[in-house]
Amino acid sequence: MECCGGPGYATPLKAMSGPREKLVYIPCIIPPDDRHRRADYLATVDIDPQSSYYCQVIHRLPMTYKGDEVHHTGWNACSSCHGDSSKARNRLIMPCLNSDRIYVVDTGTDERAPRMHKVVEPSEVHTKTGLGAPHTSHCLGSGQIMISCMGDPDGNNKGGFILLDGEDFSVVGNWERAVNSSFGYDFWYQPLHNVMVSSEWGAPKAWRTGFNPEHVEKGLYGRHVHVWDWTTHEHIQTLDLGEEGYLPLEIRFLHDPTAIEGYVGCALSSNIFRFFRTESGLWDAEKVIDIPSKTVEGWALPEMPGLITDILLSLDDKYLYFSNWAHGDIRQYDITNTRKPRLVGQLFLGGSICKGGPVKVTRDTELKEQPEPLVMNGKQMNVSPQMIQLSLDGKRLYATTSLYSAWDKQFYPDMVKNGCIMVQIDIDTVNGGLTLNKDFLVDFGQEPGGAVLAHEIRYPGGDCTSDIWLHQPAQNKL
Repeated sequence: MECCGGPGYATPLKAMSGPREKLVYIPCIIPPDDRHRRADYLATVDIDPQSSYYCQVIHRLPMTYKGDEVHHTGWNACSSCHGDSSKARNRLIMPCLNSDRIYVVDTGTDERAPRMHKVVEPSEVHTKTGLGAPHTSHCLGSGQIMISCMGDPDGNNKGGFILLDGEDFSVVGNWERAVNSSFGYDFWYQPLHNVMVSSEWGAPKAWRTGFNPEHVEKGLYGRHVHVWDWTTHEHIQTLDLGEEGYLPLEIRFLHDPTAIEGYVGCALSSNIFRFFRTESGLWDAEKVIDIPSKTVEGWALPEMPGLITDILLSLDDKYLYFSNWAHGDIRQYDITNTRKPRLVGQLFLGGSICKGGPVKVTRDTELKEQPEPLVMNGKQMNVSPQMIQLSLDGKRLYATTSLYSAWDKQFYPDMVKNGCIMVQIDIDTVNGGLTLNKDFLVDFGQEPGGAVLAHEIRYPGGDCTSDIWLHQPAQNKL
């Protein structure tokens, strides 16, 4: 939504009163066994209940090359540029995990039919930054674009950040000064506190082949949160989350720009940590949510973690949502007391522990019986919720089901064969609660070229995982 001069909204609360979402952009990844034949593409999906194309893919923009593995996306401009009338949210930045390529897509000319604007080749990324495996893209108030990276050009672990020029989208160079972190993944910044935090996944050469527990033992996966000085770009602190903090993936500050705390979801350990600034000025972290593993038979390991793979916060900082990709549930927590999140909603949407499947749960400290499988339109969906996106008003949560193609093939082979889905969950924003909308389904197994793996969800007007606010007018504080 472009208003009031620059892109986005003046405050998170103003964003909550923005228009209802009508379109979403979703990267569709070609399954590994088929990527020699066709390229990944960006799907535009109509989600307007008043439209005759409701729940349909109305446009597909193929990438220039095959085998890219497009993953997370971001914008050239967002609410961080709200006060700059010269900026517009009209380019979608699409980094690729396997090829190290970055696509820049024009969504401004025709938002219902995006077109390719520019391709940043891997050679430019490698030569100018020494980085590879680009992941999270955020626009900056300066007009530049910053992309986190997880490795070097050879697939070894190396955490760093690429800067793109906001006008011609050329690679400017590295954001960080001299020192790289050992691993990389996601990041979020808060200029009012002169801080940026980043998280860790693992070495590309490890996760690109699927998940192997031995790689954890060999030190190829991370368990740290890194703190950076936003002004000097220097690495100033490392928070070791310990044995209960392996694979800290999505990291989110509270949306209130004055906040000095946020959360990170640790996938393998299935915990949520709260990070915060202490009275001394240093940063620390504490575990605030612990998802117990389930003792199982018929799975890769005898203990199945929840595998928290995506988290987000509502724009009013009232609710925390996350997905357990192994167990198959989405959870909603009231975080009014940020140190003591309270579970207020839970919904199973498939997963690996459903009744009638190959996995038998022999010990479960949370459930009395295994959940029912997900059935939509009379068909059982052998999927699990992964990427999530919340409507601006907080009343609708959307979920897709692909994590990363090599891991999809390992843990949900039927999903790779039959394609992902996108579903919508209705939210009780007063008391908490999640209800599946049985009338909403986008089935990516029915795509014209064959089944695809649908990943991150973006609205043309921005959302709670892409927009960052730099300041908060006193009369609009949360």
